[in-house]
Amino acid sequence: MLKGKHILLGITGSIAAYKAAYLIRLLVKEGAEVKVIMTEMAKQFITPLTIATLSKNPILVDFYNPENGDWNSHVSLGLWSDLYLIAPASANTMAKMATGTADNLLLTTYLSARCPVAIAPAMDLDMFMHPATRNNLRILETNGVSIIEPASGELASGLEGKGRMEEPEVIVKHIRRILHSQSAMKGKRVLITAGPTREAIDPVRFISNHSSGKMGISLAEEFAYRGAVVTLICGPVSKKIDNPFIRVINVESAQEMYEQTSKEYENGTDVAIFSAAVADFTPDTISHRKIKRNGDNLQLSLKPGVDIAQELGKRKHKDTIHIGFALETDNEEANAQEKIKKKNFDAIVLNSLRDKGAGFSHDTNKVTFITSEGKKHPFGLKPKSEVASDIADLTETNFF
Repeated sequence: MLKGKHILLGITGSIAAYKAAYLIRLLVKEGAEVKVIMTEMAKQFITPLTIATLSKNPILVDFYNPENGDWNSHVSLGLWSDLYLIAPASANTMAKMATGTADNLLLTTYLSARCPVAIAPAMDLDMFMHPATRNNLRILETNGVSIIEPASGELASGLEGKGRMEEPEVIVKHIRRILHSQSAMKGKRVLITAGPTREAIDPVRFISNHSSGKMGISLAEEFAYRGAVVTLICGPVSKKIDNPFIRVINVESAQEMYEQTSKEYENGTDVAIFSAAVADFTPDTISHRKIKRNGDNLQLSLKPGVDIAQELGKRKHKDTIHIGFALETDNEEANAQEKIKKKNFDAIVLNSLRDKGAGFSHDTNKVTFITSEGKKHPFGLKPKSEVASDIADLTETNFF
């Protein structure tokens, strides 16, 4: 979430300037305050009126207003900003940034900025791959500028290749990660399980549950934005997981999830979060052919499935934090406390199916974070993205 953040956006002369309008809408929607500097050439691609309307702030182009002499202070802009993002960043502007040229307001503000700076390049593929451009990018990166790599695809020239400014949704993900880069979670290895499992009965039928995986995916995104190295072991979910900072391993059954989680755990884990709804039971035998209906009843023999959290809890590493989930219908807190002991959790996230708008499939959740020492942190109903932020905050403050 970018609520209260000050984002200074620089727009340069590129056909990709049209994407800046949608980028501003996304930033404002997330609660950020946006101010915009445009170059003279940028005004040829998108109007200042459009950008001013979306950002709810006047557009800055010149060092001063020739009508009344008002000075647009590049120093003040740099001090105001939590992040200075130049998107699109043309080859010309990147070259000037690399050499310290200061011939417009956008560039002088770059040289004055004390906040993190990021650029989203946009140009034709030959320009992007030219040795001069590659060298300028290396210089900017050495100087601490974050490079949001362009995507590949059809370019304005009609050619195909790398050079398209990254899509606004992806840029926002980069912004979140940059602004959270001072988090205590930066560089920590976080392993998360999410979603349901499917236990096969025959080639066409399976046992599963109503888990959507939304809570686990939200957690993965939140920890990734904080700079953690995130691996998500995910059962079958409908939500598309499209985040460049999350390594996703897709699985089907509880046994597959256990094997992958166990393997990743042993590769090194600082935090393990068990949010998946793993099947408690699995068919005793799996038919390799579709079971035909024969009479009115079918008897299905089930055996206990693997308890991933409990098995890893038995061999818990000394410095690894284990956080579990408890979705209960009765005696919620007592059952959660019992799970903490049984599964060797450092904390558990408790929610109840009796709470309206919480639990499976909803976009919201209502949880209580309980530590093994008995500290309780209840939260009201809120979007799962905000719940994930609460859980990440408590993980940091309690364990790091």
